[in-house]
Amino acid sequence: MSTFNLLAVLGSTASGKTKLAVELARLLNGEVMSADSRQVYKGLDIGSGKDLNEYQEIPYHLIDLVEPGYEYNIFEYQRDFICAFDEITSRNKLPILAGGSALYVDSIIKGYRLIEVPENPTLRAELAQKSHNDLVTRLKQLKPHLHNTTDLIDTSRLVRAIEIAEGESTPPKNSAYFPKLTPFITAIQWDRDTLKSRISQRLKERLTQGLIEEVEQLHQQGVSWDTLHFYGLEYRFVAQYLQGQLTKNDMFQKLNSAIHLFSKKQNTWLRRLEKNGTNIHWLDGKQPIIEQAMKKIAQET
Repeated sequence: MSTFNLLAVLGSTASGKTKLAVELARLLNGEVMSADSRQVYKGLDIGSGKDLNEYQEIPYHLIDLVEPGYEYNIFEYQRDFICAFDEITSRNKLPILAGGSALYVDSIIKGYRLIEVPENPTLRAELAQKSHNDLVTRLKQLKPHLHNTTDLIDTSRLVRAIEIAEGESTPPKNSAYFPKLTPFITAIQWDRDTLKSRISQRLKERLTQGLIEEVEQLHQQGVSWDTLHFYGLEYRFVAQYLQGQLTKNDMFQKLNSAIHLFSKKQNTWLRRLEKNGTNIHWLDGKQPIIEQAMKKIAQET
């Protein structure tokens, strides 16, 4: 693996990333690192697609880091990634990143230098005088290419996002440590009809496996409906069903459609990543994927 020190397995939701990452870890003496913004939360298992049974003997990292309700952020993810990366490489194992969340993946493969931004009481006092629309305008001025649009909905998240954006605009002189990464990036692609079928089938399986009960239990443990809204599509629509806002059939249909739309956005992000200079080794989902991946890796090394 002399030409790269990080293997990334990307692709849209339901493309088979976790399975491929685990198989590659077995063949390449590797360990898997999640790049999913929801898998860091304990108890968000079925809805976030942790699929922990797939790992078997393969060590995994960046999963079940914090309790639900805690506002985990991209700075913390990058910090935790660096710790896990150094730990894996110290054992002469290959880190294999499986993702996931576009912002999390971008922060790693593009090597963002993130800083920890503390609360700013003066700024918060100023922002408290502003209307919600004024706050949205200010954040968009600071972050024209905003990834996390959920920050625009909740006022407290909006204030914190502005606080972070303001803090990052004047970073410290000395950048925080970040390992020198030479990633080898793969991505699984399926034709649209097949991927839609895989998404729908997986959603049916998750509902059978207890997705509704998982969301209900999280709420009973003290996770608010508003917080569940921010934990992604599965938690958002199931929460609406549990509150009586949707019938079960409407919940399935709306959630299914929303996941299909999300997968399109993920593919658009991957294509943009490639267009902007990132070399992606595409794998055809309908052909033996592990053989394709190993062949491309062999050509690189």
